[in-house]
Amino acid sequence: MNKIFFIATLSVCIALAQNADACTGITLKSSDDATVVARTMDWSGAEMNNLYTIVPRGYNQQSLLPDGTMDGLNFVSLYGYAGLAVEEPEFIIDGTNEAGLSAALFYFPNYGEYQKYNDKEKDISLADFQVVSWILARFATIDQVKSAINDVRIINVDKRSSTVHWRITEPSGRQVVLEIVDGVPNFYENEIGVLTNSPGFEWQMTNLNNYVNLRSGSAAPHPFGPITLSPFGSGSGLHGLPGDFTPPSRFVRASFLKTYAIPQQTAYATVDQAFHILNNFDVPLGAQRAPGSTGVDMPSATQWTIATDLKNQIIYYHTMYNRMLRRLDLSKIDFATVPFQYHPLDTEKSQMIMNVTIDR
Repeated sequence: MNKIFFIATLSVCIALAQNADACTGITLKSSDDATVVARTMDWSGAEMNNLYTIVPRGYNQQSLLPDGTMDGLNFVSLYGYAGLAVEEPEFIIDGTNEAGLSAALFYFPNYGEYQKYNDKEKDISLADFQVVSWILARFATIDQVKSAINDVRIINVDKRSSTVHWRITEPSGRQVVLEIVDGVPNFYENEIGVLTNSPGFEWQMTNLNNYVNLRSGSAAPHPFGPITLSPFGSGSGLHGLPGDFTPPSRFVRASFLKTYAIPQQTAYATVDQAFHILNNFDVPLGAQRAPGSTGVDMPSATQWTIATDLKNQIIYYHTMYNRMLRRLDLSKIDFATVPFQYHPLDTEKSQMIMNVTIDR
């Protein structure tokens, strides 16, 4: 990829990043011990070039640097992997490798801060949009990532772009959030299995205590002076659950919906459940824009949604154009021989519609 083309691509990413902070991630567990990680990918500014990428073992990559050259950290894939990318196949946002390790990027504006780029350290400098690829290419466990994180310098390739943070998950269900603040990488064990955007993960967890009164089910009628107050309908135990699209509200809403979700027996049933839960986080186009502002020509600010069965190594996704589930089965890929490749998420940008049968 030449320098001019890459800089043009980067400029698009920067412009979109300024309108993109509504991604929501959840993690579920099936009764047969499968871990499913799922998330929405939201950009309200413009349609992205949305891709899926397959990377073989032995594939060589090099990081982008602030001057637009591919002259940063060089890394070779120990593990084959696949994932969903934006703009360029190297910019994987959410993926899984053949060892079952999953990694995903979420925007983290105004709270994270990377180390400043030093040209003398360019050989260990890694662009934040390529961290997911680095993790999937090189590691099988969270502890391996934690041991290696100080061997690289994660950088912003343009000071105008937002910082990001990452979700890393093992097939066992163990999950951590990686946030870089004041140049220092911090790992947080994520037992709740939810991630959105800013503020930081510890703040989001503390904020859940503001909703200590919420419960699943219905609130019981109770005396109120001379009258009795009764709920209007089922689900009143969650009355007060925030419904807006800010990251704190989405974190709270996702935490309660996934925590109270009924565990499913199988991995696929859990995948299906994840998509249903994430339907609550689809961002209608216009919800993040001021009244009267110019819109963009796409169906939704939620451009795609992904759910990955880590036990069976299957990626499922649907897009804003076509909500039919597509499946990418890593267990059927020979990562020793498959060529590096990438393809658009939608071959046709239209919803598949099936006519129903009518007896005559």
